[in-house]
Amino acid sequence: MRVLIVEDEAKTADYLLRGLTEQGHVVDVARNGIDGRHAALEHAYDVVVLDVMLPGIDGFQVLRDVRRSKDMPILMLTARDSVEDRVRGLQDGADDYLVKPFSFLELSARLQALGRRSRQQEASTLAIGDMVLDLMSRKVHRGGDRIDLTAKEFSLLSTLARRSGQVLSRTEIAELVWDMNFDSNTNVVEVAIKRLRAKIDGPYPNKLLHTLRGMGYVLEERPGPSPAAATAAP
Repeated sequence: MRVLIVEDEAKTADYLLRGLTEQGHVVDVARNGIDGRHAALEHAYDVVVLDVMLPGIDGFQVLRDVRRSKDMPILMLTARDSVEDRVRGLQDGADDYLVKPFSFLELSARLQALGRRSRQQEASTLAIGDMVLDLMSRKVHRGGDRIDLTAKEFSLLSTLARRSGQVLSRTEIAELVWDMNFDSNTNVVEVAIKRLRAKIDGPYPNKLLHTLRGMGYVLEERPGPSPAAATAAP
């Protein structure tokens, strides 16, 4: 999942960033309400963890502003434990509420539940040619063969699969999968694409992951064996 954390308390934000990243999620962190609102409105997230007490504008205002145009799941995270605050957050459009101090395992379970709920309208499996991705179990099969991927490789593949037929540039992939600004001196995308291609295309005659020189990468089925130029290393 791609997760946005809006939290001004550095210790809590860093704790969540580390824990969720270790679980294979792509995580953005905003440390005030204004930046958090901007990130939520400008980017697509599977779930948002939103603190109430924030500098700039508080979490309730961020929640109201986001709800005017987006319906992404939002979990409110706060030190306030009054019924009034919980009711206010839920009435303003929050999907869940967790009070500090909290268990990371509980927060992770709640985020997974919200993520599943948000994907109810999305197919639980994606198929490109003879390759099938199970988004719930994070498993990949091609031609009946199980393909073992790392967490980051699965994130890369699912990102491409959700946009099958759409060319993604290195910059877009770096932002979507690694949450990093593109640096022309960094070859992390090329290396990851090469490793992923070896696993999902290497043993099979009909290639699915294609390189468009000077443009980026696209995952799609093409009739017949792919040209050598399309299967060359990035």
